[in-house]
Amino acid sequence: MYSSSLADAPLVREPVHAPVAHLIRGGIVEGIHYGSVVVLGADGEVQLQLGDIEAAFYPRSAVKPLQAVAMVRAGLPLDGELLSLTAASHSGEERHLAGSRRILELAGLTEGQLRNVPDLPYDPVVRDAWVREGRMPSRLAQNCSGKHAAMLYTCLLNGWSLEDYLDPGHPLQQAIAEIVEDLTGQRIARVTVDGCGAPLFSVSLHGLARATARITTAAPGTPEARVADAMREHAEMASGSGRDVAALMRAVPGLLTKDGFEGVQVAALPDGRAVAVKISDGANRARVPVAAAALARAGVDPGLLAEFAGEPLLGGGEPVGCVRPVRALDPLLATADM
Repeated sequence: MYSSSLADAPLVREPVHAPVAHLIRGGIVEGIHYGSVVVLGADGEVQLQLGDIEAAFYPRSAVKPLQAVAMVRAGLPLDGELLSLTAASHSGEERHLAGSRRILELAGLTEGQLRNVPDLPYDPVVRDAWVREGRMPSRLAQNCSGKHAAMLYTCLLNGWSLEDYLDPGHPLQQAIAEIVEDLTGQRIARVTVDGCGAPLFSVSLHGLARATARITTAAPGTPEARVADAMREHAEMASGSGRDVAALMRAVPGLLTKDGFEGVQVAALPDGRAVAVKISDGANRARVPVAAAALARAGVDPGLLAEFAGEPLLGGGEPVGCVRPVRALDPLLATADM
């Protein structure tokens, strides 16, 4: 446990977001993405903040590493690829489906016992192939199936009921809530339902960054370290072969990162440096370059982050602009370079 006393829950309020990225077309700011960003130093102190890092928000799938830690603490015996899949928002590739099946097989359970929402694969190429083949949405294809399979396995090992494992009052979800509070260092503000049907806990962006730093700095062999090692060593199982989060973990040695719907990303290094990003309009085109800029401000070699600067804006099929982090995230920017 990290602290015997928890900070109060973050305030539920309209976040006071700030500009975090500019949409530049032909040298003119055509649009502005608002959001919030926090950068923590290795000592846990805030090195940079933009927007509102203390308001309550929903981290969406960026909370999955915390959920995985909770399950390992509760006895989940997975490691390697299958533990990475437990913390995944996977793309629905065949290896992801096979991994989810394997977790269920280890527990002696079936796909029919999953309670996540049936869906088509998240990856557009894989999804298009499913549609061409006439395959229907399934619970295994839904991007949270590894987490749900692991939840069932954890319940079985602890003698907890299986049918209602998504109920916020269920022992599994209570155990997860306790670990979320333990790692973030603050009480949960609100509980709602995530897209997959699992309970979703509201914390602050600051708390999410702190929790991820605690996972990456944990002693070897601990549940936190097991989750971090699994995700870093099997980045494609935690996301997908063509996903930016997997590419980012491959590019930056020791980095643990996780994305979430609605423009959320968190990342941390083994020494405790961490960043967390929330794009207010949920735009992925801003999430990636803003997260990369935040990592550069945290001290990551910018050369390792070059491929995450964002896709160019096209005009007539040719590059005419870009999505660029604001000057506070990249102080080397010059207006003349727009």
